[in-house]
Amino acid sequence: MTTEPYQVQLDEIFEGPLDLLVHLIKKNEVDIYDIPIALITEQFLQYLDWMKSMNIEFAGDFIVMASTLTQIKSRMLLPVHEDEDLEEDPRQEITRPLLEYLRMKSAADQLAERNLLGEKTFSRTPDRHGFMADDDDGFVKIGLFELIDAFQKILERIPQDHQVEFEADEISVKDRISQLVDILETRESVTFDELFSDHPDKHEIIVTFLAILEMVRLTLVRVAQHVSTGIIRIFYL
Repeated sequence: MTTEPYQVQLDEIFEGPLDLLVHLIKKNEVDIYDIPIALITEQFLQYLDWMKSMNIEFAGDFIVMASTLTQIKSRMLLPVHEDEDLEEDPRQEITRPLLEYLRMKSAADQLAERNLLGEKTFSRTPDRHGFMADDDDGFVKIGLFELIDAFQKILERIPQDHQVEFEADEISVKDRISQLVDILETRESVTFDELFSDHPDKHEIIVTFLAILEMVRLTLVRVAQHVSTGIIRIFYL
């Protein structure tokens, strides 16, 4: 008996294409005003291919951004004209929206931190574990792409002879979610590495990855990383 591949929809819970660009710029430690467009485009497409292979459904704006990056890369390869000083750098097409996005995101973060009372103001109601994983504890919230990087590193450590394919009789994503809930109800939080057995195979890692994404989408868990140690921890909400 075969089962349909489990598909995770990003919806609006996870980051969009601009978040991926910001992640790549930070990851490669490059200047936002001097983006190595060929490198960023290649890595952007690699993330999309990886998400497709994981049955992660992302919005069409990722495809639009991929097309934009590819177009800019092609324009960068064109011969330079004599009046190049008068021509705008093609990379400005993404630099400008990136800068605007970062300004808007910074403003939104500041508003989210405000605790005001009254009409048309922003307020937050902390959950029962709201005190966990805040800045005072040395943890910062991480997103989809940091989580992808963490999973890729684990996958790279698996010997080739242990990388098995999906089979119908193996654990499903829904069953894995149930297992994680049981663990978290007891411990309230676990480190990323504690989610895996001593010798995990590819199936176990991928199913766990999809389970965590679904749990984040359902607001069952929050994923955070310790600033000093880099340890990723899953918090039960």
